Amino acid sequence: MSGLRLVVVGSGFGGLAMALRLKAQGAQVTIVERLSDLGGRAQVFKKNGFTHDAGPTVITAPFLFDELFQLFNKNRSDYCEFIPLDVWYDFIFDDGTKFSYTGDLNHTYSQISHFEPGDVEGYKRLLKLSKSIFKVGFEQLSAQPFTRFWTMLRQVPSLLKLQSYRTVFGLVSKYIKNEKLRKVFSIHPLLVGGNPYTTTSIYTLIHYLERKWGIHFAQGGTGALVASLEKLLIEEGVKIQKNFDITKIEIDANSGKATEVLSSDGENIECDGVVFNGDPPYAYQHLLPARLRRQKLRRPDSNTKFSMGLFVLFFGTKHVYEEVSHHTIWLGKRHEELLKDIFDYKCLADDFSLYIHRPTATDKSFAPEGCDSFYVLCPVPNLQLDLDWEVRGCELRDRIVQALAKTLLPNLDANITDDFWMSPKDFQADYKSVWGAGFSIAPILSQSAYFRYHNKDPEISNLFFVGAGTHPGAGVPGVLSSAKVTERLIIETFC
Repeated sequence: MSGLRLVVVGSGFGGLAMALRLKAQGAQVTIVERLSDLGGRAQVFKKNGFTHDAGPTVITAPFLFDELFQLFNKNRSDYCEFIPLDVWYDFIFDDGTKFSYTGDLNHTYSQISHFEPGDVEGYKRLLKLSKSIFKVGFEQLSAQPFTRFWTMLRQVPSLLKLQSYRTVFGLVSKYIKNEKLRKVFSIHPLLVGGNPYTTTSIYTLIHYLERKWGIHFAQGGTGALVASLEKLLIEEGVKIQKNFDITKIEIDANSGKATEVLSSDGENIECDGVVFNGDPPYAYQHLLPARLRRQKLRRPDSNTKFSMGLFVLFFGTKHVYEEVSHHTIWLGKRHEELLKDIFDYKCLADDFSLYIHRPTATDKSFAPEGCDSFYVLCPVPNLQLDLDWEVRGCELRDRIVQALAKTLLPNLDANITDDFWMSPKDFQADYKSVWGAGFSIAPILSQSAYFRYHNKDPEISNLFFVGAGTHPGAGVPGVLSSAKVTERLIIETFC
């Protein structure tokens, strides 16, 4: 690819991985980012001595980052340290009971037996099936381009054998009888924008993925990991342009190819190809010419299902909550009904479930001495529910603080400091996410593989996509794997 000029639009983990992979192939690569720092949704906020990672906080497949450094015969550990966590998640139920999920299988069996001894064998069978799904879904299909329908058809027998027609909750319930444990072992879709009651059971492969590599935290946080990748980009000669707000991808009327990208301040970058690491429906709605023939598949319509929105509350505390783990999932009394309110009815309910990130459990640098740093994520409806988030955000903030003060974080209302929040409105404004969705389109079966946004546009031969909205999907392993898929398609196109 020597001499080939390629532009990567967006610097989320998918875009960063894409830029490095293309540079390793010999291309001249420019990566542009509309924000003032690289990382896309992996922003870092600093306030009065507190540090907050705004993006992904869990690393489950560290080898995917290692590969990026190995492309240039370098070691990731020389740039960023990954710390394996002993406790992966603590689950706190509405009645105060707790399930601690760790990498120690015997410990997991013991925890399960406290709730339902018979579910230990059920979990073993679930984990065995998860490994089988992983072997197909991750090892074979996550790096497989699905730009042709025949590719999808060839996989149907394997997918049917692995019960991909079931939902995650449905498959888990086949093996786990205790209602609380069903909630625990079907939680993963929510971490990538899906409802466990509608998301394809392919996502149960995450159980085995976690068991295989564990759960890690980057020393210094996700921001430190982004900084290490930026350092590698600079070392290898990738051109970086920040504060570049793309407004158009120019398509030549004669050749039908992308020829340049334009920014809101009038700057343009000519190129031989474009890789878009943003929300694909936004690109098709706002950045490409209206004259293009685009299949219905490429255009979001009333039938397109988007992921939920996210309300993220950041705060510090003037007290150290030593008993709180690095990751806690706080489950309210309602489960399926609450998720229906969020995903189906687009209703902001009075109750909620929460994901609580306390990085100071592992890395004390996130807060001043004697303090803690927190990030609390609350799934909410996306902007298909028209709310005044300036008002409703303040109300939700207060309800969350009051609920945590009575349970997980005693006296939080007296100890909280320097708090602020992001709503779906911010996701729409900062990340150009359609409907302010937290993870682009939802990971249901009818929006997976061939039916997800393709990694290569079906008409524009030099326009490619990488990231959460394209195959294989959201989550850090998903977006890093999408860079592998797109790299393969670019090689096939230009070489």
